[in-house]
Amino acid sequence: MDRRQFLKASAAAAFLPAAPHLASAQDAKTLRFVPYSDVAIIDPIWTNGYSTRTHALLVWDTLYGLDDQFQPQPQMVEGHVVEEDGKRWTLTLRPGLVFHDGSKVLARDAVASIKRWGARDTFGQALMAATDELSAPDDRTIVFRLKAPFPHLPAALARPSALVAAIMPERLAATDPFKQIPEAIGSGPYRYLTAERIAGARHVYARHEGYVPRQGTPSFTAGPRTPYLDRIEFTVMPDAATAVAALQTGAVDWVEQPIIDLLPLLRKDPNITVEVKDRTGMAGQLRLNHLQPPFNNPAVRRVILQAIDQEECMNAVCGGDPQVERGSIGFFPNNSPMASDVAGKVLKGPKDFGKLKQELAAAGYKGERAVFLAAQDVPRIALVCDVAADALRKIGVNVDFVAADWGTVLQRISSRNPVEQGGWSCYVTYWAGLDLGSPATSSPLRGNGAKGSPGWPDSPQIEALRARFLTAADSAQQKAIAREIELQAMQDVPYVPAGQYLQPVAYRKNLTGMLNGVPVFTNLRKG
Repeated sequence: MDRRQFLKASAAAAFLPAAPHLASAQDAKTLRFVPYSDVAIIDPIWTNGYSTRTHALLVWDTLYGLDDQFQPQPQMVEGHVVEEDGKRWTLTLRPGLVFHDGSKVLARDAVASIKRWGARDTFGQALMAATDELSAPDDRTIVFRLKAPFPHLPAALARPSALVAAIMPERLAATDPFKQIPEAIGSGPYRYLTAERIAGARHVYARHEGYVPRQGTPSFTAGPRTPYLDRIEFTVMPDAATAVAALQTGAVDWVEQPIIDLLPLLRKDPNITVEVKDRTGMAGQLRLNHLQPPFNNPAVRRVILQAIDQEECMNAVCGGDPQVERGSIGFFPNNSPMASDVAGKVLKGPKDFGKLKQELAAAGYKGERAVFLAAQDVPRIALVCDVAADALRKIGVNVDFVAADWGTVLQRISSRNPVEQGGWSCYVTYWAGLDLGSPATSSPLRGNGAKGSPGWPDSPQIEALRARFLTAADSAQQKAIAREIELQAMQDVPYVPAGQYLQPVAYRKNLTGMLNGVPVFTNLRKG
């Protein structure tokens, strides 16, 4: 029985008549959410895992928010003043901001937080490279003195995805950016209740009574981020059928990523809404370790790039559901203005595995063991792992398929050791199209080596092109440079695209006020 048949069989068992969920007075103020995976890491800049991102948007606030037109808007700041031909930015914090421990949010907290974030985030690294001095002359004033104009500054600080430019107390922000913070204290709309955490099963958040929403119209992470609910509970359910059954009975209110095979069943339920909230989609990737054999060889990586069938990957995830859009992509999502046909010409079409096997040998592959970290508790990842591992075996790669949960994968990919010492060779992940749409925001499309994301690709050519992109005068120049970046990526292969699709959410209809974009819990009401 293959994975898809197994899931459908599991679903059939799960949807046997069940006792109705018994409502209580507390239910109206408690939202029960099923994330796509456990929040294994609570530090908002230590991992690119999107469960951590979702957690971060509850606990922390950011200096700027992003509206659903992807435009940055002032959030923790009242506004800013730009002087000296764009080389001095003065930001002023809103009054009354407090952390969950009761201390006031001060400009020096923001400065320390930005510096820590800027050491890890791809957009943050660009901002800090352009910054000559970052200071807090008083409790509410943040000053950037830049080496050259950086008009992307608000967009960088507004980034609502991995990694979040979260403002935390200075004592936590002083933590080495390559070590995890010991506690989750922010000034965001909800407090993290550490004492109620059950590792691998539950995370709990309570309304931050001291939160002061700004004025305006709520839109994604911009405008008033009002916490109407008293309590948010993340309930981790690795079994997809169990999660959907819990949604049907009302035991949970919202499933972040219901498995595609079960969507037709959910659409028939009059109490459930199924819709796409994030129109930027999800893009699959096979990440390769550039530090260790066999994928430290660019010629080997170029063969792997041609071996992965993106359509097969996305069909494995989406099945035959005609309402779920999917497709092949290059190094930018299809709905990005930076997308071109450069990569598509090479990556699309039938695969000649016999020929690719010969090319792999000619590239210098000597049969080295390739440790494939395969997360099994996230269906969209697990299904692509199966397809990708099969393709690698067909071209002669000695695949060591290591099944694990996603939290374990996130921990292990930080290792730079050889595979004989607990290292790794490749793994499958996804990025939101929101993150991949531009060279400014795409962490996977970096060539900054040890300072980059796990895999650590090193490409001075990509970095030079990205620097040109950040100073390009207009959108036409940016698009032309983005095309050059894709051409270079075909040579260096920082990662292998594995297709793109739109992932719907599913939630009960008594939950109202859900905003567009990735999951946020502000402005939600439960009837």
